[in-house]
Amino acid sequence: MVSHSELRKLFCSADAVCFDVDSTVIQEEGIDELAKICGVADAVSEMELVSRLQERNVQVFLISGGFRSIVEHVASKLNIPSTNVFANRLKFYFNGEYAGFDETQPTAESGGKGKVIKLLKEKFHFKKIVMIGDGATDMEACPPADVFIGFGGNVIRQQVKDNAKWYITDFVELLGELEQ
Repeated sequence: MVSHSELRKLFCSADAVCFDVDSTVIQEEGIDELAKICGVADAVSEMELVSRLQERNVQVFLISGGFRSIVEHVASKLNIPSTNVFANRLKFYFNGEYAGFDETQPTAESGGKGKVIKLLKEKFHFKKIVMIGDGATDMEACPPADVFIGFGGNVIRQQVKDNAKWYITDFVELLGELEQ
């Protein structure tokens, strides 16, 4: 069992930090945001944590079971390159009609977030990856993530709160860890 002190050290020495998007980086679920995409910039303005991590040369990724078109918009507001976004792609017919989603994306299947983290470790040889999120699928991504930090700042999911070894409700706590 890893102590809280060890979890904090792992977070501060991470090679990469992966964030869930819906109800973590943005306040609502992506499907709700699709209807009001222009409001996303306000929802992510508090994400000073991302820029602090980037200043420390930590790679930041967004991993979501939501839609890439929304997640890329959020990523651009956070100065996260689109190559660091893993989410579901919507498909459309040539006439513009909705045709479903791309089922070949790892985030489209059960355990997809863990598969993305495994891929990141293999591709970039990251030694320590932290996953931050509000939901069970985020928690299930550890392992292969080395640390999971449960987030309840927008929505509290009791299963995550009860089972995460480190649970926060405000990113200020993580900012404080980086400043120590």
